Amino acid sequence: MSEPPPSRSRYDAAAPAASSKRSFFERLIEFVSPGPDTRDQLIETLANAEHRELIAPESRIMLEGVIRMADLTAGDVMVAAPRMDFLDIDAPYDELLNSVIETSHSRFPVYEGGRENIIGILMAKDLLKLQRAPELNLRTLLRPAVFVPESKNLNELLRDFRSNRNHLAIVIDEFGNTAGLVTIEDVLEEIVGEIEDEFDDDDAESGIYTLADGSHRVAGDTLITAVNQAFAVMLPADEFDTIGGLVAHELGRVPRRGEAVQLDELSFHVMLTRGGAVRWFKVSRVAPAANGGPA
Repeated sequence: MSEPPPSRSRYDAAAPAASSKRSFFERLIEFVSPGPDTRDQLIETLANAEHRELIAPESRIMLEGVIRMADLTAGDVMVAAPRMDFLDIDAPYDELLNSVIETSHSRFPVYEGGRENIIGILMAKDLLKLQRAPELNLRTLLRPAVFVPESKNLNELLRDFRSNRNHLAIVIDEFGNTAGLVTIEDVLEEIVGEIEDEFDDDDAESGIYTLADGSHRVAGDTLITAVNQAFAVMLPADEFDTIGGLVAHELGRVPRRGEAVQLDELSFHVMLTRGGAVRWFKVSRVAPAANGGPA
C-alpha cells in the first residue's frame, strides 16, 4: 500500500492558520469597506473602532487630533501679540529677572527699541549666567528668532520644529508685523491634548500652588469654596462650582490666554486655556489702594 505524500499533511496542518489569516483580513476589509468618503466619516469610523474595542480611547483621540490638525495653521493656535510676554534688551537685570519669575516661561522674545523689533529669543536659564558673570553682554546669550507666517500649516510647522530643534516661533501677519507666537507644545497639544507641566505633581488634587514671587497658580476646575478658604475671600459659590466657571460668567465668555479679571481682592490672569475652558490662572492679591471700589 502506498503512503500519502508527506507534503499533503503539511498543507493540511497549515490550512487552519491560512484560514485564520484570511478570516482576519476579511474582517479587516469588511471593517474599512466601503471606506469613509469624508473626514467626518473617517472620524466617525475611528469612534466606531473605539466602541468595538479595536483601538484604545487614547489612540482614537490622538488620531482625531492628527486629522483635525491638517486644517489648522499657526494663526489658529498662536498666542496673540497683545498677550505675549516680551523682554527689553535694555532693561536692568533685576527687571528682567522679575519678568521671568512672574510669567514662569522658559523662553522669551527679546526686542530693542519697540516690540515690533524682535532681535532674538532668550532662554530663562541663560539669564542666570549673568549672576555668575555680570560682565557678559546679554546680546551674546540671545538665540536666533524663527519667524513663520500666520498661514503656516501646523503639520509643516511641527516638521520644522523637529528638524531645526526650535521650540518657539514668532508668527507674522501678511504685512510682516508680529501677530503672535507659537510653541512646539501648542502644536503637540492639538494631537495629544494638554501636556502636563512641572506644576502637575502629586499635589495636583489641591489645584492651588504658590509661585516664587508670592502669587499663586490655580487650576480652572478648582472649587470656589477652596479658593475662598485659601485666599480668605468670599467669592459667590451659589451659582457656580468652579473658579473657571465664575470667571467666565463675570466676563460673559471664556477668557483668552493673557486676559485678566478681578474678583473681590484677587486678580485672575489666564495662563492657559484648553478645550474651551481655562486650565490655569495666575492669581495675585490686589492692593487695597488699587481696588477703587467693588470688583
